[in-house]
Amino acid sequence: MEEFDVVVIGGGTGNKVVLAAANRGLDVALVERGPVGGTCVNRGCNPSKTLIHRADVAETVGRAGEFGIDADLERIDFPRIVHEVTRAVDGKSRRMERIDEERENVTLFRDDARFVGERTLDVGDERIRGEKVVVAAGARPSIPPIDGIEDVEYLTSADALRLDSQPDRLVIVGGGYIAAELGYFYEALGTAVTIIGRSDVLVPNEDRDVAETFTEIARRRHTVHAGYEATAVSQSNGRVTVTATAEDGEPVAVTADEMLVATGRRPNTDRLDPERAGIELDDRGYIETNEFLETSAEHVWAQGDVIGTYEFKHAADHETKYVVKNALDGEREAVEYTSMGHAIFTSPQIAGTGKTEQELADAGREYAVGRCAYRETVMGNALKDRDGFVKVLADPDGAVIGCHIIGTDASTLIHEVLLALASGSGTVGDVTETIHIHPSLSKVVLKAFEDVE
Repeated sequence: MEEFDVVVIGGGTGNKVVLAAANRGLDVALVERGPVGGTCVNRGCNPSKTLIHRADVAETVGRAGEFGIDADLERIDFPRIVHEVTRAVDGKSRRMERIDEERENVTLFRDDARFVGERTLDVGDERIRGEKVVVAAGARPSIPPIDGIEDVEYLTSADALRLDSQPDRLVIVGGGYIAAELGYFYEALGTAVTIIGRSDVLVPNEDRDVAETFTEIARRRHTVHAGYEATAVSQSNGRVTVTATAEDGEPVAVTADEMLVATGRRPNTDRLDPERAGIELDDRGYIETNEFLETSAEHVWAQGDVIGTYEFKHAADHETKYVVKNALDGEREAVEYTSMGHAIFTSPQIAGTGKTEQELADAGREYAVGRCAYRETVMGNALKDRDGFVKVLADPDGAVIGCHIIGTDASTLIHEVLLALASGSGTVGDVTETIHIHPSLSKVVLKAFEDVE
């Protein structure tokens, strides 16, 4: 059995722990069956957002006439778009792998790993043990038990990012952020998209006002069946048909060239046998950790999607800093998520942080609401953003409880609020007392905070 100072399971953000340990002179094992870089680099953020930028360009050209500019979207080279992005992503993954291989004190295991005992794993035909272990094994698409799904060809989010040819018609089962982003990408490039979602709105985890607004916008782009559950799928002559049923029993059938299943993600713990190492899971299968990201097993830490706290790449990167401090440097620093935000890169963009109004109302918490529509600002009008708005939630003493944005550059605008939260005070005054450049788009944030003040 080979012994290591540190064993890291997962080559996504776990790779950062590997490099930090190597820089400290520790003998490190990295276990990663797939390409180094994990979901973000290979099957998530990097390819999806790069592809979505192409959709943004196509949408800009398509809207040019609104601004008095003649422009025609004559041809879209879909294979070129996908191949360029895929080549860049694969190249980045290979460079990351070379860096690991060139480190003398890093051993890369390209196989599945399963715990067989305390900090001990079987990796392929080898058995290894770590004085310390970090589990960063990530998550994967969850496939629901729809009747017939085992007998049809379907796409997961990873597959949808690497299609060689563009489908004429695409049906998406699921109404969350993956459905929103990939639905926009394919629609903007010319595919007819139908979305089937269980909730009565798309992106149902967002603030209700944002979700309702986005659903209305999505209906202009796609065929949307919100409040329908997919009950059966079948395939004939290379085309797939999805049958879905509403709560009142009303059925709908959608036939398309391709079906994308985007119904959520599940942790990869079922592939690790963590219970054999004394690692406890919650009822959803995620690894349970304390505030120091320690698991129930001694000298075992976990981070990223596999713990399910926030399934974002930036959350995993943030947690990595604490794992490095606590696991490698022997500190005891509790992870802090005060300024955690998120964004959905569709059109329009969506971003948010903190509580939604529904969560506050359900908790019986007192709060005030401030709001500003993009069209109430100079730049919002210049952009012809007719639907966008910023919504602020604050408690009576002025502390920011939540902020939710739908509109142009929402993923950038939210950072002003995140910075205010990270500063320590996180008050409405932190934003309203900041001088905002006129007539920048950030004035829509200022006006929303002035409204709640």
